[in-house]
Amino acid sequence: MPADAISCCIRCAHLLSYMSQYFYLHPENPQNRLIKQACQIIHAGGIVAVPTDSCYALVCHLDDKDAVLRLRRIREVDEKHHLTLLCRDLSDIATYAKVDNRQYRLLKTATPGPYTFILEATKEVPRRLSHPSRKTIGLRVPEAKIMQALLTELGQPVLGTTLILPRHELPLNDPEEIRDCLERQIELIIDGGACSLEPTTVVDLTGDDVQLIRQGRGAIQIFGL
Repeated sequence: MPADAISCCIRCAHLLSYMSQYFYLHPENPQNRLIKQACQIIHAGGIVAVPTDSCYALVCHLDDKDAVLRLRRIREVDEKHHLTLLCRDLSDIATYAKVDNRQYRLLKTATPGPYTFILEATKEVPRRLSHPSRKTIGLRVPEAKIMQALLTELGQPVLGTTLILPRHELPLNDPEEIRDCLERQIELIIDGGACSLEPTTVVDLTGDDVQLIRQGRGAIQIFGL
């Protein structure tokens, strides 16, 4: 389906409370046709639930202000809550974050994998996406094949957040449950099977020492913690 037609469908979906599309993707060998369609939905302003190497995430286009606002509303988080740039590899990270040699060595050791890194944002990051007072951004390089295929097809990072709904203690990891909860709020659910219930480990690399912000699926020993 052409991108302009998908964009029209998304606008109509909001007007008619249309139900989300639902794609079954093989977790190790995702179907290229469906990856392309998912990327068209993202380009047209859609929000997508996608499995990662930690848990399911909600992702949208980096430069789509309306999609970012909708994503924050679903999670009920304000601009002080770090959203995360999901990047294909370390070359993308260098575009959006200021990284010195020490930080790069740590990043190279831990990527791809279930880690989110808090780094100083570059001018390439839209101001509305960085932390309003600290000018930092969360970035990660996921290992999951479906997420990597999406990022490769898009040719740029996406903005994402762990799929933990308001007043829930744990992330959603069952795509059928995600559909039950969000089928009238997002445009696409990608079923790649159940994920871990553990979110990423979050580490702050902006200071002289590595600071653990959240212990998640990723081991912290590699950072000397």
